[in-house]
Amino acid sequence: MIKYIDVSGKTEDEAIQLALSKLSMDRDDVSVEILERAKSGFLGIGGTPATVRVSYDDGMPEPKEEKKTEEKPPVKKPVTYQPEILQKKEVRAKEKPERKEKEPREKEPREERRSVKPAELGEECRDEKSEQIRTFLKGLLEHMDSEAEVRVYQTEKDRYKVYLDGDKLGALIGRRGETLDAIQQLTNYSVNRSSDKGRVRVQVDAENYREKREQSLERLAQKVAGKVTKYRRNVTLEPMNAYERHVIHTALQDTKYVTTFSIGTEPNRRVVVSYDRTKQ
Repeated sequence: MIKYIDVSGKTEDEAIQLALSKLSMDRDDVSVEILERAKSGFLGIGGTPATVRVSYDDGMPEPKEEKKTEEKPPVKKPVTYQPEILQKKEVRAKEKPERKEKEPREKEPREERRSVKPAELGEECRDEKSEQIRTFLKGLLEHMDSEAEVRVYQTEKDRYKVYLDGDKLGALIGRRGETLDAIQQLTNYSVNRSSDKGRVRVQVDAENYREKREQSLERLAQKVAGKVTKYRRNVTLEPMNAYERHVIHTALQDTKYVTTFSIGTEPNRRVVVSYDRTKQ
């Protein structure tokens, strides 16, 4: 059964964390709706806290409406058994073979998705664009006090994949990949701003975060779709960037009775998973 709680905090993130702490749940197990954003006021006076509504599934079935019509209990007739009938039943019970219990069926191992490693992309690319990417990222990482190495590969024409290799890359990834997305956006802007040979697309990754995030979003999509079809209610997901929204749309495009669409404006644009009885 879908329930919700309203929680306030100094910021939206603080309010969400307070709600998750109260519910003892992870962020992917709930959907969040911002009821009121935090306002700082003037010189710290007159500010208002942020208020969020966190919806979750408590695992209980929805209550069913009980029928008020009273049914009369059937009248039982007395049953009498003759000795001959009792003897026949005893003989049949002795002749009946014992039922064998079925052996538990072994589950087949689930096929795991294999992560693409740099070694599988071949040798590093050394063309003009890849050198521009290296030069920009090395300078950016120096300003961020990071010693990560930059490895550039060309996956197809005008598309490059960059792996940041090193230890303790969490700071370069950031919360839900926000820092990594910013690095990727800056890199694309840098290599395309003065290009006369057409635009290229650069994807920046660290510790294979992109694929792990994609798999996590696909699991979330299937989990939410199950709730939508069970309770026939729409579920609004947290704000996501364009790529993450695309992952959700793609994961559910062939799901029966489920359709998806986006609402809001950047950077708070969200995916809505909706029940659609017409979709077969």
